[in-house]
Amino acid sequence: MIGEFVMKAMHARTNAHVLHLKSRSYARHVALGEFYDTLVELLDGYVEAYQGAFGIIEDYPGRYTYVDDPVKLVEGLCQHIDNNAEVLSAGESSLKNILDELCALCQQTSYKLRFLK
Repeated sequence: MIGEFVMKAMHARTNAHVLHLKSRSYARHVALGEFYDTLVELLDGYVEAYQGAFGIIEDYPGRYTYVDDPVKLVEGLCQHIDNNAEVLSAGESSLKNILDELCALCQQTSYKLRFLK
């Protein structure tokens, strides 16, 4: 489950970068750029904290599905975190805090994508 989440977030980062490069909207371009930059930092912190508490994550699946709608991409990542927060945090408040920051990033990006043109 943890490796699956990490890969989902890593793919969301790559997907957002592609959408950033394809965008014809300056606001969307900037919002997606901020999203993928910040996502990398937060995800790296999550993985390092998880591995510090529980050991190296060994199971990383290779599946990837491209999402063409940036709002669905960021909201889908937040929904995945919300739906699996108990397992992903493994009872550690430090991990839950990072997951909350990841969701906040998704929500902020969703706002920028939907309302700033």
